[in-house]
Amino acid sequence: MATALRPPAAAPAASPPVDAVRIPEPARQQLHDEGWCVIPDVIDPETTSAALTRLHAAAARSEAQGIATFMPVLDPNASNVRVFYLLEHDAIFRDLIRHPAALALVRAVLGRQFLISNFTANIARPGARSMALHSDQSIVVPEPWNAAWAINVIWCLSDVRFENGATLFIPGSHRWRTHQDVPADAKARLRPFEARAGSIVAMDGRLWHTSGANITADEERALLFGYYSKAFLRPQVNWNAALSPETQAGIDGELFDLLGLGVTANTGEAKHINQQEPRA
Repeated sequence: MATALRPPAAAPAASPPVDAVRIPEPARQQLHDEGWCVIPDVIDPETTSAALTRLHAAAARSEAQGIATFMPVLDPNASNVRVFYLLEHDAIFRDLIRHPAALALVRAVLGRQFLISNFTANIARPGARSMALHSDQSIVVPEPWNAAWAINVIWCLSDVRFENGATLFIPGSHRWRTHQDVPADAKARLRPFEARAGSIVAMDGRLWHTSGANITADEERALLFGYYSKAFLRPQVNWNAALSPETQAGIDGELFDLLGLGVTANTGEAKHINQQEPRA
């Protein structure tokens, strides 16, 4: 385990500035109104294929290291393969988690103060079954959920459809404020998101959803889940512990800060501190 004190001098990979990326207005509106949207063709087929190959390598490496890829507390059977700590496994995942299109979606929901809370993968093999209905924010934040404090950006490494285990979600459920707001017929309201390989799907952290069942005979469905949260929430992963010294040494300043690796933690914004109260 290493405790990082300052960002190393490594230069960031060349990419368009986040502020230069514009989310299509229909997608932005859908994210606001329904709690989700799809941005197609964010990465090309070559990058998608490379990420899928490296994901399978990461799954094999995890199993070889004794890190479980089957989580009985989450999944009904071992056909749902989960891979954790993607940022430690390969540079391609460190590029995707800070991709300008992904960060533009995050900022549209969370503003400019956020952290990378987690980055995992789920490979649904034939026979994979659905997990329990939930919203990610409801798991880690007490009710009421009056505002979005988290967002998932999901990378589709294969074509995603109902039959091969597309994530099932309830449009508009991000407006439910408490567990009492979840209707008795919630599961009947589920619908799948469908997207081509290379697309990303954004989900408000309050959106209720579940993994779909893979009812195909021979298709895998591979997704990467980038989970971002407001900067005042403790991340799901302690990146100082999860990332090796070698990996941390290659991380540039922007990603270093987004992972919360520096000395400074939750200091908020100081722009109002020096404003004096008006005289009577």
